[in-house]
Order: sequence, then structure tokens, then C-alpha cells
Amino acid sequence: MPENVLEAVGLHRAFGGVRAVDDVSFALPEGGSLGIVGESGSGKTTTARIVVGLERADAGEVRVRGRARDTRSRARRLARAREVQMVFQDPYLSLDPRTSVEGVLRETLRLHFPGTDHDRRVRELLDQVGLGTRAADARPRQLSGGQRQRVAIARALAVEPAVLVLDEAVAALDVSVQAQILNLLADIREETRVGYLFITHDLGVVRCVTDEIVVMRRGAVVEAGPTAEVLAAPRHPYTRLLLESVPRPGWDPRAIAAARRAL
Repeated sequence: MPENVLEAVGLHRAFGGVRAVDDVSFALPEGGSLGIVGESGSGKTTTARIVVGLERADAGEVRVRGRARDTRSRARRLARAREVQMVFQDPYLSLDPRTSVEGVLRETLRLHFPGTDHDRRVRELLDQVGLGTRAADARPRQLSGGQRQRVAIARALAVEPAVLVLDEAVAALDVSVQAQILNLLADIREETRVGYLFITHDLGVVRCVTDEIVVMRRGAVVEAGPTAEVLAAPRHPYTRLLLESVPRPGWDPRAIAAARRAL
């Protein structure tokens, strides 16, 4: 059995009187892919931000390779950032519009690996995400949405993280481009053994790219297990409601709304 590269243990986070994250625990094995799903307001993005370090948990702990994450010095914060990287939903907003693709990658490499020649690594990253050196001089506005997301993925991979957190990373893309990016991520996972934490509301994405799934509602985990098993035979009413809410032939939105009110 592979070791757990990431563990969240008893995470809590409240904003005023709202429990955004309420005793959330899960584990991600090395080279694994875990999906956290739920509607808006379920707490999945706050959980992701705690894992990355953008939010601080009120209680609980995040461990990478069995070690609690340390932020007491700049060197340790940089080391923490190298362990877990995040790819955001909107690649245009997450990239500096004034900086070329090559400049984006060089800036990241200089921050984490100063004093070394980064030419070869930049070329490797561009090839790894399917862009090639022709895109090196382009600015974000000159790229398509799919190309910009490839740049964001390359930037995250530049520091060779143990875990990649993907927060709705394909939600802003056309369906055909989504498929290309998901195939790219599958290839990268096979090559590098990086662990993926997918944050999404799209059960189709979860079904295709994750091994395990965590279902969140109102900040708490209501169901968890192997993706295929949970989606084939969900035990919790909320998981069943999420599945029934996906439009399909014979879909009745009024019945779904009534089931939601009952739940």
C-alpha cells in the first residue's frame, strides 16, 4: 500500500457563527487522486485553502508525508509551498498579464531554487504540459483558456510538489478543452506520482479522474469512499440528491427541488 502523502485530521474553521469546516478528515495516498464534492457553501474550497495554507484552521492538523506543516520562518513557508501547490479555477486571474509564459515559470523557479540555471527546466515544463517553446514569449491575453490553464499547471509543477490541489480547475473551460486538460493531468500523475486533490461540483469530472471521493455538506463530511462505489450506490440522502440533480432524459427539476426542501 502506498503511504499517505497528505492527511487532514479533524479540521475546523468557523467564520462568525458559521461552521465552514466542521471536523473534516481525509487521506490522500502517494500518486492518488481524491475528489471533494459538494454544492456552493459546502466548505470544500475552505478545506482546500486550509490544506494549501491560505486559511488557518481553528483546530485540527494537515500533514504532508506524516509531518505537520510548519510556518514559523520564511524558509519553512517556502518549503511548505513546495509540498502543496494549487491550480485555481480562472487561469487568467491567477497569471500576471504583463509577464510572459517563460517569465512566469522563471519567477517561480528563482524564488524556490535561487542561483541555478533554469533554461532546461523551463523547456521541460513547457513540454510536460503540451505547450512547447513557441508559447514561451506569449502573454496570458495571447493564449486560449486551455493554454492559460496549462501554464498554471506548469507553474505549480515547477517546484515538484507532493500534492496538487485543483480548485474547479476545469470549470471555466469548454467541454472539449476540459477533456484535454483532464487527460493531461492523468498523464502527469502517471509520470510523476504527484497526488491530486480535486475540489469540484462536477460529478462527471470526479467520476473520470478520482480514485476516492469525499462528499461535504454544510462544512461536514457526509459520505466518503471509493469513487465508483459511492457514485454507484450512495448511502447518504445528500449524495443521492447530488446525483439526481444532474440533468438527464426524464429529469424533473421540480421533484429535485422538493427533495432538496425535504432534506
